[in-house]
Amino acid sequence: MSVCGSCHGCETSVLELPRPAATRSAPPKTIALVGPPNSGKSTLFNRLTGLRQKVANFPGVTVEQHTGVAELPDGRAVRVIDLPGIYSMSPRSEDEQVAYDVLTGKRADTPKPEAILLVLDSTNLARHLMLAAPILSLGVPTLIVLNMADDLRNRAGHVDREALSAQLGAPVALVSARRGEGIDEVFDFMAGALAKPTPMELPVLQDVPKCREWAGRVGRQARYQPPAPPQWTRRLDSVFLHPVAGPLVFALVVLAVFQTLFTAAVPLMNGVRWLFDVSGAWITATLPPSAFRSLLIDGVWKGVGSVVVFLPQVLLLFLFIGILEDSGYLARAALIADRTMARVGLQGKSFIPLLSAHACAVPAILSTRTIENKRDRTATILIAPFMTCPARLQVYTLIIAAFLPERRLLGVFSSRAAALLGLYALGFLAAVATAKALKSSILKSGSTQFLLEMPSYRWPTVQSLGLRLLDRSKVFLRRAGTVILLVMVILWVMAHVPTQGGRAPAIEHSFAGQIGHAIEPAIKPLGFNWKIGVGLITSLAARETIIGTLGAIYGMDPETHSGDLETAIHHDLTPGGAVALLIFFAFAMQCVSTIAVVRRETGGWKWPALQFGYMSVLAYSGAFLAAHLIR
Repeated sequence: MSVCGSCHGCETSVLELPRPAATRSAPPKTIALVGPPNSGKSTLFNRLTGLRQKVANFPGVTVEQHTGVAELPDGRAVRVIDLPGIYSMSPRSEDEQVAYDVLTGKRADTPKPEAILLVLDSTNLARHLMLAAPILSLGVPTLIVLNMADDLRNRAGHVDREALSAQLGAPVALVSARRGEGIDEVFDFMAGALAKPTPMELPVLQDVPKCREWAGRVGRQARYQPPAPPQWTRRLDSVFLHPVAGPLVFALVVLAVFQTLFTAAVPLMNGVRWLFDVSGAWITATLPPSAFRSLLIDGVWKGVGSVVVFLPQVLLLFLFIGILEDSGYLARAALIADRTMARVGLQGKSFIPLLSAHACAVPAILSTRTIENKRDRTATILIAPFMTCPARLQVYTLIIAAFLPERRLLGVFSSRAAALLGLYALGFLAAVATAKALKSSILKSGSTQFLLEMPSYRWPTVQSLGLRLLDRSKVFLRRAGTVILLVMVILWVMAHVPTQGGRAPAIEHSFAGQIGHAIEPAIKPLGFNWKIGVGLITSLAARETIIGTLGAIYGMDPETHSGDLETAIHHDLTPGGAVALLIFFAFAMQCVSTIAVVRRETGGWKWPALQFGYMSVLAYSGAFLAAHLIR
């Protein structure tokens, strides 16, 4: 039997895999999970590892790695590495290179996997099967996981897994990671208890057409019958991918999301705010008056609490993103966006990083590694921070709630949701205009064809969404408990020195107040006072830190100590100043982490310096115009 082993220009040779015993053996210590994009690999990873997983970066590169611990039925544990999605073993991008290096044992920081779980979409086996050849030729014990078996069965598809196993010389499991079907066989393989067929001699061929020919032959010999496309999938695509109806549907979906953020999130946010108020009052009554109590209440509780209040809103945003992504709709949105990307000189691949920038600009910039064209990648990196992240969302929500009354528009949508959508659109338009300027000048390059595999529409699972929200909660609370907490402690200290007669000075005469007054002349034309100035400085650590800073400063101010933050800000800012602050945060690159990752990704300070300077000038100019045009 002939099998393609590499799918790229290597010499013809014969490779014989090791012959593992069919008897029970010791479980491997490290297992690699690999497969093409949209094969359900991450769903299987979540199913195997549950909550016992973590996310980090491979040392020395920006590629994100997911590692987890799968507990076997006998109590033993196995480490699982979820590698980036790949289509072949011929790496063209950084993430594909990392996957190749891990699988071949070329990364000193990551042990070579002792076994491989190769996840293929059983409903798209004709194309995905091409990856089996180079993976099997590695000679590592491999389980072929044919995922989405429920879709294959329900849509009248068929594959003879015994025949396929015999053809490949590797065990095959029919699995539905979403429903948990067939997972026991995966655990049996990881435990070393699954019988393995006798491996075959594998001739290594030379080119992709021969790989495709081999994959087709293996599929026919395994009596593979692809499932019929569901009629409802075609009907949905006829609407979602329509040149006119598609963008309109996308706009309605986005507007519905923002409407929900301002309605469903409010009771939850009020509940979190009540918990902080009650616990803060209890701590105040329990502890005797002291500097420690002041630090705990005025610094930590009011500062960090002002940020944590927005956790429900942030999680709702990620819930909607998860539903749209897991259902398969976002891939359609990317295809629609490709038309817009092409008009500004970018390709459809830029849409995915820009979309993920709504979660955070840092991983969005890292995800540009999938863009092969260096100039397109640099342009995408430079415009990604314009996308509205949850940190900006918190600032927007605070200012909008403080100044804009809740009214109904068209009897359905609220004025606050419309304002929030407008700010998201403002950031997107700034990104598009900047991309157009870059791609027509210093980053000009030819057009690149955009190829995207459309996943099937599926119902998102509670487990997948739950794990996603749990992960984002950890990230949010870790940030609040580290960066923001540290800033709040430093701010409290600066607000209590220099002492006057053994007592803390008035907030405006403290070191923090002096710094605010020092920069006030520069920001006064924008309608900002010294308190906003202190917040702008601390927000360089993290954008949302301005909320904690203002919460702490207004909490220490006797005039606003008893009021809430929205009331205090409404008292200090004019409508023009409020709009100016919104525009400033829509354009400014107020995040040191983003600056650092841009420097790392572009290999120097030239691009991040240009990016920071351009965004700062744009933010100041936009805020200045708003402050003087709106009264």
